[in-house]
Amino acid sequence: MAEPVSLPADYGPLLAEIKARVQVARIKAGLAANRELLALYWDIGRLILQAQERQGYGKKVVERLAADLQRGFPGVGGFSPLNVWRMRAFYAAHAATTTILSQPVTESTEASNLSLAVTDSGDKALPSLIPEPFASLPWSHNLLLLHKLDTPADRLWYASKTLEFGWSRNVLALQIESQLHARQGNAVSNFAATLPPAQSDLAQGITKDPYLFDFLALRDSANERAVEDGLIRHVEKFLLELGAGFALVGRQVHVEVSQRDFYLDLLFYHLTLRCFVVIDLKVGEFTPEAAGKMNFYLSAADERFKQPGDQPSIGLILCRSKDRVIAEYALRDLNKPIGVSDYVTRLVDSLPEALEGSVPSVAELEQALSDDQP
Repeated sequence: MAEPVSLPADYGPLLAEIKARVQVARIKAGLAANRELLALYWDIGRLILQAQERQGYGKKVVERLAADLQRGFPGVGGFSPLNVWRMRAFYAAHAATTTILSQPVTESTEASNLSLAVTDSGDKALPSLIPEPFASLPWSHNLLLLHKLDTPADRLWYASKTLEFGWSRNVLALQIESQLHARQGNAVSNFAATLPPAQSDLAQGITKDPYLFDFLALRDSANERAVEDGLIRHVEKFLLELGAGFALVGRQVHVEVSQRDFYLDLLFYHLTLRCFVVIDLKVGEFTPEAAGKMNFYLSAADERFKQPGDQPSIGLILCRSKDRVIAEYALRDLNKPIGVSDYVTRLVDSLPEALEGSVPSVAELEQALSDDQP
């Protein structure tokens, strides 16, 4: 048994620093490897597309190419016929939006029939030809963007958000499915009139309209407390839908004004905005009275919770429906920053009226399943 070693006082910090540097080096190596892989796939896609344009190669030739690559590089994944076609699609999707200074490709007898597609083409600047932020995303993320989105603008929006927030592939798929790009920053608000310009833009950017709480199995008759209970039970999904930066402080948070008790439905702190966010849940349609009530809550929250260095608290009223014009009028002359958004709890909330009756709610499905149990 080895004798215990007497360690110097600075050994712990030294070990921590070395571990941190190893971790950084591993991350950098992974990013570099990903960029090289994407550059290879980009180049293969380019060669295939150019050869098709010159020679009219069809499906069988590309499938033969994939088979030859698999035989030529046994044990190396990524050269299935499907993935080779994906390489072509990857290049074609981004080449049109990238300024490319074409460089000659070395030709040979083998290159003429595409069998040199994976050799070094001599183009040392290939990684820089792949536009950001796509060049920094894994291949699986890039494929998801290609398959799920039709326009370059939408792909760029989701790619940028993925890089900004570190979304996994599953989270990215969820955000695309929920059409986040169409909902982000869409709440009715008075932020422009009540906050400095920079803070106003940031505050508007954290809102959505509508919020999608499809993880809640609630009947239409559910009250506000039931909605709140459901959100807290699924707090991870709730925070994901709210977006990055939200930290839950509490629910039914007590504030006292003039010896009377009041309770905030949900209280958050936003780490980027550096302010408290009060959320008030409404199971019905938005009414102007809700805006006045929120204005009161924000005054109380600033008095009770706001610390030196914090920005003014922001209110967010989440309701089942709203008239945007009425909401705008209700917020117009209030001096506290407030946003108003709808929330939906099931997919039929977004379907045409003619289809709504034919699609069961989550609660109805769960009830049907429970009825079938012995």
